[in-house]
Amino acid sequence: MDPVRVLVVDDSVVVRKIVTDCLSGDPQVQVVGTASNGRLAQGKIAALRPDIVTMDIEMPEMNGIEAVREIRKTDRRLPIIMFSTLTERGASATMEALTAGASDYVTKPANVGSVQASMAQVREQLLPKLLALTGRQPTPASAAASPRLAAAAAHAAPAPPTPRTGPVRSPAVLVIGSSTGGPEALSSFLPRLPASFPLPVLLVQHMPPLFTTHFATRLDKLCALQVVEATAGSVLRPGTAHLAPGDWHLSVTHQNRERRTVLTQSPPENFCRPAVDPLFRSAVEAFDGAVLAVVLTGMGSDGKLGAQAVRAAGGYVIAQDKATSVVWGMPGAVATAGHADEVLPLDAVADAVMKRVPRTGVPAPSAPPAGAFAAAAARSGLASGLASGLASGLASGVAR
Repeated sequence: MDPVRVLVVDDSVVVRKIVTDCLSGDPQVQVVGTASNGRLAQGKIAALRPDIVTMDIEMPEMNGIEAVREIRKTDRRLPIIMFSTLTERGASATMEALTAGASDYVTKPANVGSVQASMAQVREQLLPKLLALTGRQPTPASAAASPRLAAAAAHAAPAPPTPRTGPVRSPAVLVIGSSTGGPEALSSFLPRLPASFPLPVLLVQHMPPLFTTHFATRLDKLCALQVVEATAGSVLRPGTAHLAPGDWHLSVTHQNRERRTVLTQSPPENFCRPAVDPLFRSAVEAFDGAVLAVVLTGMGSDGKLGAQAVRAAGGYVIAQDKATSVVWGMPGAVATAGHADEVLPLDAVADAVMKRVPRTGVPAPSAPPAGAFAAAAARSGLASGLASGLASGLASGVAR
């Protein structure tokens, strides 16, 4: 298979070189060009026809968000990975870029001690996403060098669900896991659930701190459900969705007749914190198996073992299908292992959920209006400033 053709877009000569050097060491990747702003990137895309683009956010003449919007007018399929800073402004700008149509993002390293460490961190984050978003399999050598690459393998066709040993239980909680492509998928799926949804909802989306705060706010503006960033000790109520905060595992406990949220910083699972598996396992225990689980688009296999535990305890599992997933990693791992009761396109997931919940006069789900995510983003008063370069991001003298 031909190497992945990458266009690197950043106004910093230093950063363009770092990203190019990080990627050029892998034989599956070829950097075919660079651009210093979004307007130049448009011409390079037309001329070079890259398979994927890495895009900085703050650039002169045309910034990364504006560039994504322009690219999406003519090309809905070209994967675009944003480079973001771990700041409030960076998180807000990254969410705006995802709203505009970016496929995923990586965060610029901060306080890692050296240029070499910065490069290693960029490579560790970026390379698996490049390969996953372009449908490439990691080579044995690259997978051995990076556990994240080994976890990014694609999956074959869904397997029939493994036989059950008991009946399916009526669900008392909805748990959801997602990663790459998840912001867009959740922004399509959750608004289809009504305010009168009769179950509490718990969500894990792989995101760092600050990003989850902004994402919870955006989802809350989109949804009839109340969406909050989870805090420790909150009582679970029907119609409220708790999103795991960045760098914290979210789980649930059952004490004194109440189910409450629990946040921990126990070790990452599946290279992630928050991770889906701890949430699913804890829900099985706290709700005695009465769990409805949904696994949406994402890289890796987080959620696979949790889904197995859900079905073994009498719960029900729905996985997003390959055709509508940005990356069919997480749902693919669940489906090919036989842990999914249904494998469905994204626009059918809400209907399937509503068919499983207790009948209490809840209205059927309805599709959100066209452009709802973008309209809600505009109403939310997004910060207009974008993340400010690499001066505070890259370590030890790497600056613009």
